[in-house]
Amino acid sequence: MRLLRHLPLLLCLLSPTAFADSNYQVELILFRQASTPLLSSQPVPDDWASDAQLPASGSERSTALNNEAAKLIPANGYEVLLHQAWQQSVGPTPVKIALSNGQEQLGQFPAQGTLSLKLESFVDVTADFWANQFDADGMVTASEHIKQSSRLKNGQATYLDHGSLGILIKVSPL
Repeated sequence: MRLLRHLPLLLCLLSPTAFADSNYQVELILFRQASTPLLSSQPVPDDWASDAQLPASGSERSTALNNEAAKLIPANGYEVLLHQAWQQSVGPTPVKIALSNGQEQLGQFPAQGTLSLKLESFVDVTADFWANQFDADGMVTASEHIKQSSRLKNGQATYLDHGSLGILIKVSPL
């Protein structure tokens, strides 16, 4: 009898909608210390975005971390390389998004990388980004890489850093 009393709750929890993806606004700022020269580190692989998708067309959102981005200026020792916000469906299956900024040269960008998102109890992210410097022929002469993973709290900006590169990311439910 007790089981029957809780049956509607159990059915609800086990229904496919309990595991459905949820919509989030994702915002990412990739920045670097402006006074630090780019290190000549591991080059960007040619297939850096091979298993990633671009943010869906029409998913662009207004950025909300504008006050934080406004502080990341050369006068304060920083340079924003990429600042983007979009709507993204996130669920238990990881989704990998390719992002880039600047003029493409021979398949590479001044700022490029991927962001993997997965929802369990929290949103788990893995950021894998490069900042590149080019010569006059469009060849990458220097590159710096950041690869960090984190568990995010909804609606809270999280800072990731490595060397002279940093990422500020915020994921908020819609």
